[in-house]
Amino acid sequence: MTFFRSARLTIFAFAALGLAACAPEPQGTRTEIAQRIAPVGGVDSSAVEMVAAAPAAPAAPRSGEAVYSTYCVACHMSGAAGAPKYGDAVAWAPRIAKGKDALYESTYNGLNGVMPARGTCMDCSDEELQATVDYMVAAAE
Repeated sequence: MTFFRSARLTIFAFAALGLAACAPEPQGTRTEIAQRIAPVGGVDSSAVEMVAAAPAAPAAPRSGEAVYSTYCVACHMSGAAGAPKYGDAVAWAPRIAKGKDALYESTYNGLNGVMPARGTCMDCSDEELQATVDYMVAAAE
């Protein structure tokens, strides 16, 4: 068995050498070869750097309606988890009676472990959240 194993290895070695001997030799000097296989173009990153260096224009504050439509509508339109429905004067009355400052605080910090802090709008400013509360309260008054 070892004879057959060594014979197979010998045959394999001769076959590999034969294939290597048949491989064509690259034509030209190393420099010519490098020029032939060099990338055709490149990436100009100067424009990217200029864009990255430009200061971002401040975004205009979102309206209360825009924030409501993006972040609040899911719960306040359906009444999920006991959220007062948009425009429901009866459901909003006891909340409105607490005053807007209390409503703003509930919006910033969340409420009873049910309403998430900032109504899930983590990039909303306090002013945007206040405008959203004002928008929802106005619909219920």
